[in-house]
Amino acid sequence: MVINFGGSAVNLDVDSLFLWAVVGLVAGFLASHLAYGRGLGLVWDIVIGILGALFGGIVLAGMLHFSITIAGHPLISSIVMAFIGAAILLVILRLVTGGRGLRRRAF
Repeated sequence: MVINFGGSAVNLDVDSLFLWAVVGLVAGFLASHLAYGRGLGLVWDIVIGILGALFGGIVLAGMLHFSITIAGHPLISSIVMAFIGAAILLVILRLVTGGRGLRRRAF
């Protein structure tokens, strides 16, 4: 499936979704450790990372024209932007909820 987003085509296939999950996992893991001092679990780290990537891509890069480009593989730049977006989202969530935020259940 191909979707036009901002004038460029985005190809949605299994490989793209897997890369989004990997970028989300790495960015969410790093951001949750930064904001909470611990991970939030596999699923929540991926969700936070993907939401952070959307926030980083739409708000930071699109509206504020803030972008980071690192020489090498473009996946590294995507992880850094997703990490920045996820960290900002988690800090905002922590400020709004008074530190309660997302909690991992103990089994």
